[in-house]
Amino acid sequence: MTAPATLEHYPQAMREEIARVRRVVSDLHAELPRYELVVWTAGNVSQRVPNPDVPDGSADLFVIKPSGVSYDELTPESMVVCDLDGALVDGTRGPSSDTAAHAYVYRHLPEVGGVVHTHSTYATAWAARGEEIPCVLTMMADEFGGPVPVGPFAIIGDDSIGRGIVETLRESRSPAVLMRNHGPFTIGRDARAAVKAAVMCEEVARTVHISRQLGEPLPIEQRHIDSLYDRYQNVYGQK
Repeated sequence: MTAPATLEHYPQAMREEIARVRRVVSDLHAELPRYELVVWTAGNVSQRVPNPDVPDGSADLFVIKPSGVSYDELTPESMVVCDLDGALVDGTRGPSSDTAAHAYVYRHLPEVGGVVHTHSTYATAWAARGEEIPCVLTMMADEFGGPVPVGPFAIIGDDSIGRGIVETLRESRSPAVLMRNHGPFTIGRDARAAVKAAVMCEEVARTVHISRQLGEPLPIEQRHIDSLYDRYQNVYGQK
């Protein structure tokens, strides 16, 4: 579907949800510098907004950060809205340079409601080596269900990065992928879950790196990884 050019063509309930999601996405961007996952204007958060009139998801939209804008300047009103082809639907500024990657993920992974990209130091260092982060911590088994995988090298500007993200994460339980020579992308049921995955990805990247300076980290048996993942995903926390 080719989306209409303005929000007026979308259902009232969807327009109200977009206003809410703009606030959510704006607030979540503040978490990236807070956890030292980005510098300057790098990085972005987005969240899907489903279209209630088109259940197959093809007419969904998403809210994302504008390109090259300082984190201190971000407001709900400055967030931009795009369709699943990455075309601007609403906003006064151009969307993030990673918009095509986010759009591709939303088109091909309908269960994904949030996408985050950072250049966090340790995770990006692993990406520069083209090396997955091995599952040697129980918190990795909990959150990622195994190692954090590496995706292929891809150039910014079209949906090549998005294709690499989807191809890699379709074969993994991990909500994070290290795009080679670029940095981490994370997904989640919503933007908050994707931000959490980005924070956790950097934490385990740092911890495993430090562990390797002391010696070879000890692997966790697959049966224990599976058990830890199941408990954390289905039992842990408040339901």
